[in-house]
Amino acid sequence: MADPEPLYRLVSEPEVNAPVLVLGMDGWIDAGIGAGAAMAALLENVPTEVVAEFDADELVDHRARRPVMRIQDGINTGLSWPEIHVRHGLDREGHDLLVLVGPEPDIRWHRFTADVVRLAQRFGVRLVIGLGAFPGPAAHTRPVRLAATATTPELASRVGFLPGAIDVPSGIHASLERGFAEVDIPAVGMWARVPHYVSGMPYPAASLALLEGLRDLAGIVVRTDDLQAAAALTNERIDALIAGSDEHRAMVDQMERQEDAADTRPGLGQPAHG
Repeated sequence: MADPEPLYRLVSEPEVNAPVLVLGMDGWIDAGIGAGAAMAALLENVPTEVVAEFDADELVDHRARRPVMRIQDGINTGLSWPEIHVRHGLDREGHDLLVLVGPEPDIRWHRFTADVVRLAQRFGVRLVIGLGAFPGPAAHTRPVRLAATATTPELASRVGFLPGAIDVPSGIHASLERGFAEVDIPAVGMWARVPHYVSGMPYPAASLALLEGLRDLAGIVVRTDDLQAAAALTNERIDALIAGSDEHRAMVDQMERQEDAADTRPGLGQPAHG
């Protein structure tokens, strides 16, 4: 049986040299908007152009992700529809970078995964990195650590991981990781551990940790001055809120002791990268 028609349209085919593919689709867990803000900072600092455009009508339930209507003086002047793109750019040091952005598909995950993998093969992708953030028992007074979901033990060890086995619901990034593993393209999900008590608010320290991990693992350099300033200001505000509650101070003290006593594994999530 012939392969189905691809779900994407190739817009351009730039000459690239062993690019890194960064996965930044939204719609799954993103505590503290850690991954979303990291991807926004990346796209703000790295000019990109569309390489491939996916057919959102084949992938997105528009009743769940409704287009935005622009109303001007009572006139419907147009709709902004969800878009799924692969984009290309060069980081500050001239490294080729591909990014997959847009809403997580609602349907056709198998076909979507196969299409993204074929695009990665077409452009000679050397490494795939997904960005994510999850709430956990971490203290805001300690550096943000990363946890990996990887296709190889070597990648998991370089990032750091949570020991043991666990079954959890997954997002499209997990499906893509498995697809890349089947064609021997190394892939890793980098997950920032966000203190659970601040996971419902923006937590720039998580975004900063993800971009630093991207730099250390793949050599992709993105300016982070704004995130560093935002992270410092956010921690000051959290300190002030915690100081006003004996219960909250005790909770943070307990988590600090747990983190300090934990048997942490080598990886990008160590304090030097927080």
